[in-house]
Amino acid sequence: MPRIVLKCPYLKGNTKKAVSHRSNLVTYMATRSGVEKLPKPKTKMPSTLKQEDLIQQIITEFPESKQLFEYEDYMEDKSVENASEFITMALEQNMDEIGQRENYVDYIANRPRVERRGAHGLFTAGDDEIVLSRIVDEVANHLGNIWIPIISLRREDAIQTGFDNADFWHNMLSYSAPEIAEAMKIPIQNFRWYAAFHNESHHPHVHMVCYSTNPAEGFLTKKGIEKMKSGLVKNIFKHEMPMIYAEQSNRRDVLKKESQEAILKLIREMKNGVIENPKLEELFLYLSDELKQTAGKKVYGYLKSSLKSVVDEIVDEMSKAEQIGKAYDLWYEMREEVLYSYLDELPERLPLSQQKEFKPIKNMIISEADKFNAIDYDFGEEGENNVVRLFDDEHLNATIMVDGTDNDIEMENVADETRENESQAFYVDWTDDYKRARDYLVGTESIIQNFETARSILGIEAQNGNVLAIYDLGRIFFSGLGVQKDSEIANEYFRKAFIGFNEVEEKNAWKYTEYRIGKMLAAGLGVAQNHEMAAGWFMLSADQNYKYAQYSLGALYYQGQGVEKDYHKALGLYQKAAQQNFPYADFELAKMYRDGIGTEINDSKSSEHFKRAFEGFEILERINPDDKIQYRLGWMLQNGIGVEKISIRAKEYFKKSESLGNVFAKFALAKLILKEEHPDKDELLEAAEYLKSLIVIEDKDLVKMKEVAAYTLGKLYLEGRAVTKDIRLALSYLNISAEEGNQYAQFALGKIYLLGKEVPKAKEMAIKWLTLSAEQGNEYARAFLENINRYRDPSVVFCFSRMMNHMSKIFEDNMISNRQEGVVKIDSKLLRKMREKKRALGFKQEVNQCL
Repeated sequence: MPRIVLKCPYLKGNTKKAVSHRSNLVTYMATRSGVEKLPKPKTKMPSTLKQEDLIQQIITEFPESKQLFEYEDYMEDKSVENASEFITMALEQNMDEIGQRENYVDYIANRPRVERRGAHGLFTAGDDEIVLSRIVDEVANHLGNIWIPIISLRREDAIQTGFDNADFWHNMLSYSAPEIAEAMKIPIQNFRWYAAFHNESHHPHVHMVCYSTNPAEGFLTKKGIEKMKSGLVKNIFKHEMPMIYAEQSNRRDVLKKESQEAILKLIREMKNGVIENPKLEELFLYLSDELKQTAGKKVYGYLKSSLKSVVDEIVDEMSKAEQIGKAYDLWYEMREEVLYSYLDELPERLPLSQQKEFKPIKNMIISEADKFNAIDYDFGEEGENNVVRLFDDEHLNATIMVDGTDNDIEMENVADETRENESQAFYVDWTDDYKRARDYLVGTESIIQNFETARSILGIEAQNGNVLAIYDLGRIFFSGLGVQKDSEIANEYFRKAFIGFNEVEEKNAWKYTEYRIGKMLAAGLGVAQNHEMAAGWFMLSADQNYKYAQYSLGALYYQGQGVEKDYHKALGLYQKAAQQNFPYADFELAKMYRDGIGTEINDSKSSEHFKRAFEGFEILERINPDDKIQYRLGWMLQNGIGVEKISIRAKEYFKKSESLGNVFAKFALAKLILKEEHPDKDELLEAAEYLKSLIVIEDKDLVKMKEVAAYTLGKLYLEGRAVTKDIRLALSYLNISAEEGNQYAQFALGKIYLLGKEVPKAKEMAIKWLTLSAEQGNEYARAFLENINRYRDPSVVFCFSRMMNHMSKIFEDNMISNRQEGVVKIDSKLLRKMREKKRALGFKQEVNQCL
């Protein structure tokens, strides 16, 4: 880890310090042979007795000298050269104790090996020549304190960073001057500084002289020195720090993996009885009992001191677990690696309970102890949410090929090619009446959505033979838009539409009808589902560069349906469609670039295509509102995909989609409302109704959504949230979900029957459901089963498991962020100070003196 040594002594103003008892040191510094280069053969000889005596005297008088790089060199190799270098640097570092002001300025400007900038080596901000005699006199007669910082680098670090010459130091110190002034509590307009670079053969260093034009100003604390050192490290090692933080990032990734494995191992050990901590259990139960009698906010800051002590003891007791202790040690190591670059002595390590970065652990423990007093309805929400996310992804993938292009915006490209023949029973035409019916079906800014009117107009169009209207009537009955859902009627309309598209296509081959026929075959609407035949029709249309067909054919290649799975061909077809501004294709390309499917991972291209997809979906939705597009827009806004995450806008799109009968939007809308911190009461009731409507859907493709909806409803009735608390209904909905195989509902039922707090205990029933849940990998259910015969409530083990899980997240959140420290930035605060300084001084010479 790159490091600098910084010492900030000062010379008091208007006093004469007695130095007689150290005069031998000054004499030796002025007369010793080491001020000039020693002959090469002598440098490697062992240090002399006189040098060793003097070194002993130095470290006795100035023990902090042991922190110098030169002392490290001397201890590794006690040669004449290393002894000489240490003595010189130690004396310079303590000039405040042994020298006078005018001597000091003259010394740093003219000593051997100073890098001169003209007649001497003294410099400050700007390029104006410095008159040494004037500065010497100014410093000697200054009535206030004068600080004389010394900044030292290892020779190898100086060479690597370029700080082995005065110009680099001049530029860096000019830039750092405002930070140094702030650390010394000196207004920038009053700050004066001078410096000289001493290019020692071992470790180069810089001497500075700093003071305020106002003698009453200036005060440097230990914290101020740390702040100075931190800023200097950042500016000197600006190119090295990114590499250091990159290495830390790699270590954080390893730590994250190790921490996760450690937590899982700890949970397994607890449930198997390997770790038994009666003290921890006793403390937790005591805290839980005390919280029953505690009024007000139950967070750490509001608890009485005696309970705070109990919480602290629980934290420290938990940290004794090998895995937690190891994670904490690793976190501390990474933290100290950065601190070491600007602190000479690392602060003593604090116990976990006293580390402010981990304060959330305390509130987590309090929350768990408080939950323990009540019926706890947290049945593994994190896992259940993962199921929902996976379900969302599956839905988006599944609908891409079949329903994804159902917005029928094809009219934009093919309306001028409408196929109409008076002698035929069927035709395809976007007549004015058909367009008006569509407006009533979806609703526009000027037309209020009216399913009945839409159905009436479409009915007339269908009687006339317009296949588009016939198909849309099928959709109305299929989705239950303003009518009772009726799959038989819907299928009859789809059957007629399929025949109609074929008749139009037979009369005159057309890329649009070829695509629509393929689409109905792929979906099994009005005809037996046949992906192979669908692929054939899509190929005919795609060969004519029809983007909808290219996209749909790409989806078949991606899924391996009707054709051999080929991600490369899928990618190529999606690219062709995306080049024609087709957002669905952009969406799929984004996922493929994100996941490296059919191509190399490319985050930049992925982000670009997600953004294009969102913008394209918005355009399509404005032109011709469609429930599937609206759902997708809501999903992208909810998850921050291709656009900033905005829950309010997501909800708006989900509501639009739900109003058109989209069951996925209903589910998403309910979940979004229930996750809100302060949801509207009416919206909570709506969410419950959405979930109830999903329970009665008889569709084998929606089983997963149905079981999650039933589980969520069961929790709502248990908690009495959004609905009146009803244990009977809660058990009914949980049973529906559990019977469908939902492990969280199974665990919930098992816990309820085991604890017997709301229903009579039923151990056999509890074991049945807990076993089914554990068989699906539910760690909590497994922990309950292993501890089912404990003399105390096995919920204690459950709480500990959850607390360990929460703790792993808190550790992850508190890993040192991978900041880009290497880039020198001027923040708004510094810019403001620089402007104030310029206003105060007003002209170049003084600005240069103060920068």
